[in-house]
Amino acid sequence: MLAALFLSFAVIFVAELGDKSQLMAMTFALRHRWWVVLSGITVATTAVHLISVAVGHYLGAALPTHLLGILAGVAFVLFGLWTLRGDSLSDDEATKAQRNSAPAFLAVTSAFLLAELGDKTMLATITLAADHDWVGVWIGSTIGMVAADALAIVVGALAGKHLPERFIQVAAAALFLLFGVSMLIQGALPAASGLVIGGIALAVLGLAAAIVRALPPRLRPAALRPSPGDGPGPGDSPDSASLVVRGENRSGSAPQPPGEPT
Repeated sequence: MLAALFLSFAVIFVAELGDKSQLMAMTFALRHRWWVVLSGITVATTAVHLISVAVGHYLGAALPTHLLGILAGVAFVLFGLWTLRGDSLSDDEATKAQRNSAPAFLAVTSAFLLAELGDKTMLATITLAADHDWVGVWIGSTIGMVAADALAIVVGALAGKHLPERFIQVAAAALFLLFGVSMLIQGALPAASGLVIGGIALAVLGLAAAIVRALPPRLRPAALRPSPGDGPGPGDSPDSASLVVRGENRSGSAPQPPGEPT
């Protein structure tokens, strides 16, 4: 049970980094007391992850172990790609977090219950429970999510809006992809040692990173696109806004001041 607890804690903690739930936790913490927000998150997480481990436990009993390993690898790769795609609060979710007039505890609990249903952390918990002790997965995944959201509340209070969101997204996605590729390689090469599996997984991720880097910015995942303040990267063409800043427009002539005839 302890092995399942520690594994689930690590996986779910990573899954929560940069996730919508952290954004909601920080938003609620700006309006309500931190311990009220954390209590609501704990209750909601306990309930959602209990449902998740129940689904995963009975699903795992019906599937062979070898197939479960492959399915878990595919799932973690998808989690990594999902993380790279990025996550943000919708206008409705942000409004609920900022202006909800219901009692704080009920507001936080209901918001997180709805947010976590079908989220990647719930899917990750189901995947883990399919092949590990369900009690350990339940406890570890709950603690992992609460710890990650508590970190978001603390960091948000200390750093405000100046968070390295892109770094968090990329690091979490890289760990998910590493877990997933390693599981797939282990399923394909069950006799290989852990060192060989890890080396192949790192090589695959390095090759994938080089391919993504070579793509035009518009084809890259959201977390890997250059931000507006980065300037044009290798192979990127400057847009019209950057040309105007340098005193040029697309025709090559200087921009006319407002109100003057051309």
